[in-house]
Amino acid sequence: MKTTFLSLKVSDQIGKVSAECIAPEKSKCIITLAHGAGAGMHHVFMVTLANALAEANISTLRFNFPFTENKKGRPDTPTVAHQTIAAAILKAKELFPKLPLFVSGKSFGGRMSSQYLSTHYNANVKGIIFYGFPLHPQGKPSIERAAHLKDVKIPMLFLQGTRDELATWNLIESVCASLPLAELIKIEGADHAFKAGKQNTIQILTDKTKDWVEKIITRKK
Repeated sequence: MKTTFLSLKVSDQIGKVSAECIAPEKSKCIITLAHGAGAGMHHVFMVTLANALAEANISTLRFNFPFTENKKGRPDTPTVAHQTIAAAILKAKELFPKLPLFVSGKSFGGRMSSQYLSTHYNANVKGIIFYGFPLHPQGKPSIERAAHLKDVKIPMLFLQGTRDELATWNLIESVCASLPLAELIKIEGADHAFKAGKQNTIQILTDKTKDWVEKIITRKK
């Protein structure tokens, strides 16, 4: 397994952000992994998930959004976030030109990724993985944030906890049922942080990701 520390240029105006690539010797694919609104790429969830995916022969490229890189409390605007995701996709393809490429994100990172891909179709991206899609603010159930998903033209995997405070289960279930390219995986008892008692949710997320990307890769051949 090889870990590479990178500097990712977003744009001349925005500057650069930190990134980290973890690659096993025999990778089956590369996944960009965007963090959420409350923590950066070095958060324990992000690091643990990236290492678990590496054990499953999946390479990951984690990166900071500019607001995290510059230690600002408020998340970036969608325009800035989208540019950062675009830079990460470009870098992943540059590093692993022969590997199938997937995009993923935790909460805010996943939603910004799907927003970007809904208006910027990229034939290199084989699918998108949501580690807890933030369907609505806590305590305010709604589905407006899902409106753009109908314009995403690639397969989508939603890994969601049944106690997710930002995605009331019956609503996320209804949203996914309306999307022909979506698959919803239920993680019983898990909240938005994927805490679910004594369950090893990181392993569950890894196993489900591995099974899904293998299915997509096989289907594309």
